[in-house]
Amino acid sequence: MRIAVLDDYQQVAHNYADWASLGAPIVFLEEPLADDDAVAAALAGCDVVVAMRERTAFTAERFARLPDLRLLVTTGRQNAAIDLEAARAHGVVVCGTDSPASATPELTWALILALVRNVPEEDARLRAGGWQRTVGTDLAGQRLGVVGLGRLGAQVATIGAAFGMDVVAWSQHLDPDVARGFGVTPLDKEDLFATSDVVTVHYKLSERSRGIVGREDIARMKPTAYLVNTSRGLLVDTAALLEALHAGTIAGAGLDVYDDEPLPADHPLRSAPRTVLTPHLGYVTHGTYEVFYRQAVEDVAAWAAGRPLRVLA
Repeated sequence: MRIAVLDDYQQVAHNYADWASLGAPIVFLEEPLADDDAVAAALAGCDVVVAMRERTAFTAERFARLPDLRLLVTTGRQNAAIDLEAARAHGVVVCGTDSPASATPELTWALILALVRNVPEEDARLRAGGWQRTVGTDLAGQRLGVVGLGRLGAQVATIGAAFGMDVVAWSQHLDPDVARGFGVTPLDKEDLFATSDVVTVHYKLSERSRGIVGREDIARMKPTAYLVNTSRGLLVDTAALLEALHAGTIAGAGLDVYDDEPLPADHPLRSAPRTVLTPHLGYVTHGTYEVFYRQAVEDVAAWAAGRPLRVLA
């Protein structure tokens, strides 16, 4: 059995689990695999691959070029970058892991606070020898609009209420009683974007939800409002967001996710005004990695013993 652990950007995966217990050669790959040829070359001869979230896609074409692959473990219980039907067709078992729910809501609030208090700008000014120039925005009494009141969105909403914000929410199938149970007012989409001071996106990416924050939604936002996205880049119309940032029709944006990841070096978001950008750090914490990699090792051991765990396909 030969195992590959993908997208170990920080070169830390070996620290979070007892990989030696598997008794098999393991390669930890830190660089992204850019295309089908790179995936086929890097994973040739691998029986088992451990994928980190959606950093590397596994399409029907890629499965076809990996004839030795028998087990694919993804961190988390869902991975939109894996074609599960193709996995079944090629005889590949797909297993997942649990995924702690606290890390991404915490980063969401880091982005919100950095935006409304101009933290990156003032940090840079102070280090350059200057002193305060900006005036921050209060959160107490402002409206927080949560797009997607699921497991993560509900946590963000609860924290917003603790800041003294008026919290509202919308999703395509939001149950008003569920929203009110969290102390959140359900609104229609148009009102949420038109009246919120901070809009934060917590939605699962699918063909139905792609572009769910569109040009018209961004156009409805107040010029003093901020947009935050820690879910998936393709949920938001990036071109429309860039136009709004450059035109000053919204106050700013905090982004942890992008249409293409890693974000290309020449991408216009890197130079967009009034932005706070992080490189998809939402789930990147010690606690999350401990769960991801420990359970990934459990999945491999269970599969090797003929009793696979947490099977997705």
